[in-house]
Amino acid sequence: MVLNDTIRLLRECNAGVKMGISSVEEMLPKVENTKLKDLLQAHLNTSHDIMNKTYEMLASCGDDGKEPNKMAKGMSYIKTNMKIAMEHSDSTIADLITEGCDMGIRSLQRYVNQYQAADDRAKKIATELMEAEGHLRDCMRQYL
Repeated sequence: MVLNDTIRLLRECNAGVKMGISSVEEMLPKVENTKLKDLLQAHLNTSHDIMNKTYEMLASCGDDGKEPNKMAKGMSYIKTNMKIAMEHSDSTIADLITEGCDMGIRSLQRYVNQYQAADDRAKKIATELMEAEGHLRDCMRQYL
């Protein structure tokens, strides 16, 4: 049970961090404010570190991770590009990132609650990812 919950939680962390990285990378070239760009780049660096931790731990469990849901990724892409096309501004980008962070945190917390038997190291990675998302969300307030 512990190994199964650990793998499942790590897979969700892995898919979630990939989704976040993809979303930020998609929006980064559209950002005009230098400080916002730097903030997003720093978050990407943190996200890549967390993704590497999930890969390492999954590999030690004999698993290779999980890709984000294709439907969710596609819907995110469409929503992002439609909103930015309607109003291209850093404020719009900050709003989209805030929504994404909130969704990511809620999903991860659900998985932490669902996979309670997961290894403490996996739970720590999930917490680290939620804290990184929460920090980014809080930083977006000044750009809304």
